[in-house]
Amino acid sequence: MESKGKLYIVEILGILLGLLWLSPFYLMIVNAFKTKKEIFTDVLGLPEEFTSANFVEAYIDLEFTNSLVNSVLITVISVAIIIFFSSMAGYALARNKSKLSGIFLLLFVSAMLIPFQSVMIPLVSLFGKVEMLNRAGLIFMYLGFGCSLSIFLYHGAMTGISKTLDEAAKIDGANKFQTFVHIIFPLLKPISVTVGILNVIWIWNDYLLPSLILGENNATIPLKMFYFFGQYTKQWHLALAGLTIAIIPVIVGYFFAQKQIIEGVSEGAVK
Repeated sequence: MESKGKLYIVEILGILLGLLWLSPFYLMIVNAFKTKKEIFTDVLGLPEEFTSANFVEAYIDLEFTNSLVNSVLITVISVAIIIFFSSMAGYALARNKSKLSGIFLLLFVSAMLIPFQSVMIPLVSLFGKVEMLNRAGLIFMYLGFGCSLSIFLYHGAMTGISKTLDEAAKIDGANKFQTFVHIIFPLLKPISVTVGILNVIWIWNDYLLPSLILGENNATIPLKMFYFFGQYTKQWHLALAGLTIAIIPVIVGYFFAQKQIIEGVSEGAVK
């Protein structure tokens, strides 16, 4: 009886925590259908009349199609480059046991401690003036800022992969790159999923770095969301509608990739 009582308490706490976690989504979606006056009158209640006008206006003001393309393009290319180069660097550092590789690993780990604000001005002065390279420059910066943690994670994952695989591949005539691409990298799928999730969340939601680099035509969704918050007024009804629209691509992307994400995380947990 005591075990059942404890189980009920845990279930009740789980439900309460779940409701607490869902409450921001409830507030966002419900208030997205309200007028500006209704939001300030009653934030928690349901709207008197559900209206889709906010979504239409927010879609137009956000230039959503162009912003979505920019966000997807920058996020996908950045994450793909980070995974590719970080995994190769982690493989090279793990397989070469020398003082030099240890120093390089220490430098990568130490780079995680460098605050962005300390290098913000030099980066902006270097890339911000090059109009044609603003997106390329942003992706290059994401590679620099994202590789430190990614290399550290890949290096840790490589310790669980036996060197005998490299030796067998070498006997079969494969070079280092072929060994990595065809044998080692597929075994790194769990950590690649983890690295991908961490960097997608960071890059997709990033505001500060794109605001310093990107021009108006290449603005991402977080940059465009700032359009609704002026100096003297805040259009909460349009901002919440825009946020609701903005999370739809993320939900759709997770829906199509959930199998790979769950498998990768599960394999990593088992290992």
